[in-house]
Amino acid sequence: MTACVVGPDYRAPPAVDTGGGWTRPVDQASAPAELARWWSTLGDPELERLVDTALAQNLDIRQAAARIDEARALRDRAAGRQLPTVAAGASVNRRRQSENGPLPIGTIPGLEASQTIYDAGFDASWEVDLFGANRRALEGASTRLQATQAEAQGVRMRIAAEVARTWFEATGAGEELRAQRAAVATFQQTLELTRSRAALGDVSGADVDAAHEQWAAANALLPGIEARQRGAVLGLGVLLGAPPERELKLLDTAAPALALPALPVGERADILRRRPDVLAAERQLAASTADIGLATAELFPKLSIGAGGGFQALSTGEWFDGSSARFSILPLISWRLFDGGRVRAEIRARKAVQRQAALGYEQAVLTALGDAERALGDYNAGLDTVARRQAALDASRRSLGHAEARFAAGDIARVELLAAQRLLHEAETAYVRAHATTAVQLVAVYKAIGGGWDLSNAPSSAPVS
Repeated sequence: MTACVVGPDYRAPPAVDTGGGWTRPVDQASAPAELARWWSTLGDPELERLVDTALAQNLDIRQAAARIDEARALRDRAAGRQLPTVAAGASVNRRRQSENGPLPIGTIPGLEASQTIYDAGFDASWEVDLFGANRRALEGASTRLQATQAEAQGVRMRIAAEVARTWFEATGAGEELRAQRAAVATFQQTLELTRSRAALGDVSGADVDAAHEQWAAANALLPGIEARQRGAVLGLGVLLGAPPERELKLLDTAAPALALPALPVGERADILRRRPDVLAAERQLAASTADIGLATAELFPKLSIGAGGGFQALSTGEWFDGSSARFSILPLISWRLFDGGRVRAEIRARKAVQRQAALGYEQAVLTALGDAERALGDYNAGLDTVARRQAALDASRRSLGHAEARFAAGDIARVELLAAQRLLHEAETAYVRAHATTAVQLVAVYKAIGGGWDLSNAPSSAPVS
């Protein structure tokens, strides 16, 4: 009794020109990077704890799970439309009819004006899905559920990256704070030495003021660094679904040194298999295609079958006698022959929505490629900067070693040794800043290439190649 399913069948998303390979050289020879739990490969137990806690407790992730439950319920509701609807009921109705009404109760022998009617039965109805409207509705609800699941994976991916980024900002600020405090201590020693020399007449008051200005400028940077570190740690508390102050103990935690790897990111088009936003956009396109069929089905007749039955009597003793049985069946055909063009206008609207979804899918693909290109470019530049800062730091350490040897031999004064120490502290500060920035850029790479969730959890009908 089901003839056909009207409307276009969804086959695959439109082809999008993804260009060639990566615009910058990347490591493709080694094994693919571990992406599902990339934070656990960085050798930082505290980071692993923070991310795992956030994935279990973060409120955005829990809201995404609730949206999945909602979408699943809507899918089940659409599936229920394919089955008959049956309702059962029973009633006792005490009524009195007017003796002066259109029915002359008083003149009909044996018919009383007051009656008690006992009724029990059922009513059933079923709309035969002749042209696939219900099937298209179920198809659309199912694909929207898959899109919601992909979007939830996107939330998971974003939260994992946000926790890691915030943690690296906090640890980077902590390292910078230690380097800056060492620099302030060196400036303090220089100031005290300059004041002692001024008391002996070796330097002028202007030299003391200059030394004091250097100390004051370096000391003035400390509150800002402390505020950045504290702000990042407070942000971690919220990301973990807890009060902001929950992780304040991390202010005194020293993170292990983070090795910055050269990522084997694979082929450029591979990220389209992993990005949840691309998968969600593709599923939304499939859902909008099903909506066209749902609207098209309104052009054709609908067949509904209604049935009812039960028992009705004026006394409880006769309620369930065979003579009290009642039954009805009502086939009904309806067809919107004249509706002012509303159905065809709805079909045009659904087709326009499908075109928007197709363009949205293309936009998601290009955005994913752009994110990955920028993230990889920034990370490669960051690695280069870290390497150069490391070379400068090594040179400063060697220079300080020479200064310490010369100072021990009496070749240079203490003020020159302190100057070498200041240069080392400046190099250390520059290095930890570059390292922290590059660590944040590493997180951006993992996020851009779709790291942070298991690909086996992708919606089963979504293309992954």
